[in-house]
Parts: sequence; structure tokens; C-alpha cells
Amino acid sequence: MARGMAEKEGPQLNAQLEGWLSQVQSTKRPARAIIAPHAGYTYCGSCAAHAYKQVDPNITRKIFILGPSHHVPLSRCALSSVDIYRTPLYDLRIDQKIYGELWKTGMFERMSLQTDEDEHSIEMHLPYTAKAMESHKDEFTIIPVLVGALSETKEQEFGKLFSKYLADPSNLFVVSSDFCHWGQRFRYSYYDESQGEIYRSIEHLDKMGMNIIEQLDPVSFSNYLKKYHNTICGRHPIGVLLNAINELQKNGMNMSFSFLNYAQSSQCRNWQDSSVSYAAGALMVH
Repeated sequence: MARGMAEKEGPQLNAQLEGWLSQVQSTKRPARAIIAPHAGYTYCGSCAAHAYKQVDPNITRKIFILGPSHHVPLSRCALSSVDIYRTPLYDLRIDQKIYGELWKTGMFERMSLQTDEDEHSIEMHLPYTAKAMESHKDEFTIIPVLVGALSETKEQEFGKLFSKYLADPSNLFVVSSDFCHWGQRFRYSYYDESQGEIYRSIEHLDKMGMNIIEQLDPVSFSNYLKKYHNTICGRHPIGVLLNAINELQKNGMNMSFSFLNYAQSSQCRNWQDSSVSYAAGALMVH
């Protein structure tokens, strides 16, 4: 079975992606993992390019896409029940061998077709993945994983499980997350007046979280979320990544994470406004 996006014009989308990618530098290549947003491309396409530009198609052969669950209550992680994800560029094949290894752990459930079709947190990364990999389009597979509202203990367990895949240079992890969702419609209105305008306060809050992610410390990241409740929708996929990195660092692997771009959908100045923040970054192994 296959599933796919509504057929947006392939050539038009291709040109858009090409435009965004051509405007950014590949300073952190080859990335072993990236964090990138999943909103509509009109909002975050140019931001996401900063992350995808760091992907090296010459070495990447398996791409794990970890996206948060927006539609169904999920306390674990779930795997897709289809074989192929369609994109307007070309079809992406799900790696059934890796899926088999993950199934065997007993830690996963299966996404229903409906959930699979409704969930945009993975879907929005498929065309960018296809674009970044197009020079080797028949030589790689994807491993989509829907990440539920995991406890800290579960984030550790999944981090440990994925760490052995993260250790392999031919694997790439794409972690899907937007940053602060601010305003009444998101029921989140944290404001630190010492920062000036509301949008400056949001940026300060986001960058605090981004700095903690760059320190690669899952415990500090959890504490930051408990303290400020920042509405980072991919906090659990990020938590899993940080725990996987932590596991590898314990075994002496040297890594660094850098954010390369930060953007907001609009600048909030009063309580009626709302915005979503986006950040793009890459993990390098040294």
C-alpha cells in the first residue's frame, strides 16, 4: 500500500525547494541528524532549507523521520502500515528490514491508515527529504516513526534503542518540530516584559531551549519544558534524539549540535496576535 500528499504540482514544488536550498550554505555537512519544522512550506520552507542543506546524499542510505503525534493520543511510538510514501517528486520506500527489527522489540504500535494520512509532522518532511536525496533516489529508504507523548523514562528507552542506528554514518535522523506556538488560539501566552516586545520575549524563550538542545542535555531540556511549558510540538522526538546522543557520548562518541536558522511566522506585539516559531539545526559527529 502507498499513501501520499495531495498532488501539489511537482515541478512547482521542486522549483520552490531548489530556490530555498540554493540560498543557504552547507556548513555542517554531513549531518547525522537534523531538527527542522513541519509547518506549511510558505511559512517555514526557507528555514527548513538550512537543515536539509547539511544532508549528504552521497553517504546517507537510511533516513529515520521522527515526528510528534498531533491527532491521536499515543503513549509509545508507532510505525506506518504502508510500504511507500508518495511525494510530488518521487516515491519514498519504507525500510521493511528496519521496521522488522523495531517491531521485534515490542515497543511499537501500528498507526492506522487514518492517523497516517492525517499526520502532517512526518508528511511535511517527505518532499524535502526527496529533494535533498534526489541524486541517489533509488539508493535509500526511510523509517517513519510517530512519537507519542512519552514519559522521560520512555524517552530514555527509545533513545537507547535508536542510538545504535544513530551511530551508523550511513543513517540520518530527521527530527520534526516547530518551536513556540504563541497566542490565545494555542492557549499559551508566556511573556517576559524585560525582553521588550512580545515577539522578542518569544525569541528569548525559544533560544533558551535551543541553547539547551545544543548542550545535548536531555535532563536540562526536560527541566526547561517543565519550567516554561514552551509549546515545542516536537519535544518528545527531540527528547528521544537527545537521549540517543547521550547514550553514544557515554561510549566516547564526540558530537556537536548547532542551530543554523530561527524564524517566526509573524511578529507578535499584542495579546490578540499569534505566531509559530521555527528552528533548523544539524548534529555532526567528529
